[in-house]
Amino acid sequence: MTNKFTTEQYNPALFDITQDIIGSLPLTLIQKWLLSEQTQQATLELLEPYKVRGYSISSDSAGLTKLTKQKGLLEILAIINQPKEIVYSVGTAIGGEGVGIWAADNTQMFYPASVKPETVLSALLTIQREISQRCQIKIGIGAHYGEFYYINGGLYGLEADAIEEIAENDTEGGEIAISQGFYELLPTNHNFSITQKGEAVTEIGKLFRVVDGPSLAEKPPLNTQYPIPYSKEFYADLLAYGNRLSDAEFGKQLGDKYLQNKIVVLIERQTEEAESHEIGMFTNLALSAELKDTGLQLLQKYSGVEVKVVGSIGIYVFDEADTALQFAQAFRQELTAQNIASRTGIDTGSILLFDLAAGGKDIAGNPVNVASKMAQDKGELGKLYLSSTMKTLVDVSQFKEITYTVSGVEITIYEA
Repeated sequence: MTNKFTTEQYNPALFDITQDIIGSLPLTLIQKWLLSEQTQQATLELLEPYKVRGYSISSDSAGLTKLTKQKGLLEILAIINQPKEIVYSVGTAIGGEGVGIWAADNTQMFYPASVKPETVLSALLTIQREISQRCQIKIGIGAHYGEFYYINGGLYGLEADAIEEIAENDTEGGEIAISQGFYELLPTNHNFSITQKGEAVTEIGKLFRVVDGPSLAEKPPLNTQYPIPYSKEFYADLLAYGNRLSDAEFGKQLGDKYLQNKIVVLIERQTEEAESHEIGMFTNLALSAELKDTGLQLLQKYSGVEVKVVGSIGIYVFDEADTALQFAQAFRQELTAQNIASRTGIDTGSILLFDLAAGGKDIAGNPVNVASKMAQDKGELGKLYLSSTMKTLVDVSQFKEITYTVSGVEITIYEA
């Protein structure tokens, strides 16, 4: 086990931050763990009240990277809004509930154990068929039946992480992948066509692909109120735009009204292994708390805004490119002093920055995707990456130029 964490490592004010934001960093629970013995038994006792059993269903869009090269941000948001409405409408109709806040193109639902596995599969097939008929983009779905920790509106634990990663990295558009735990729940006389998905065995066992089967007997009515991150005004405009995507003038009006040009800094910290997944979960939450604490203290010097710290990443926005770069360099230095390795991506462009109803902020826009692909997809720990757009705003003479292809798109970046 790594050295024991203590509350003395943090600014005391960190744990006074309001924490009623769904899916935000659970600082109160982290503080309780920091004050505990941090043993396996103490960790499990702390988690026991949050334990749930049921289905975790995650989805991720396919082909979005190429689409962002062809369409504007608001059009992209309108396009990815439609599958989210269908996922939520069908899911809630059979007893599911939305998990977290669906600001990006992915979704997550939780279904209690009382829902029959055949009903869940029929719902997933209904979702995919509706999306295929009505939407411009497809999604891949990963589904697992197991045990999770439901904390602050989000699902945690090895099994929750595993199926989310499978949905994001190992499914194609239109596909439904289910875990071994889900598959073994089905009765022997089920009416679904299911094949094994490859030979690999994941942390949650074998994977299976649902090829065909019955849809739900009745198609649920459309429910547009999924876990929406946007203001009521913006969402109403987005729905209106979704019905008139060919209206360029209306799109321009909405762009002028809502979009901003900003510098986006995305910082990903290292992840730590531990003697158990539960201790590792809290170890990494504690590291995320250090990420948040470091960012908030540095922002007192640099004029920027924290958007969010979630999982292993922190996202910040700035008006000035030089300030953003100085902040990122100072951040890396501070984390290094705390023996935390990190990698950073910086891009600039048009974004939608919005306040969440329960407090806090979220963000959408291609600069976030580019910063993520530079740092998380290709980046090395200890390195900082600038996009080709940033080259026109800051001095890159001390940076190394790199060209590579990611998600079918060739990009040039600068590494230091």
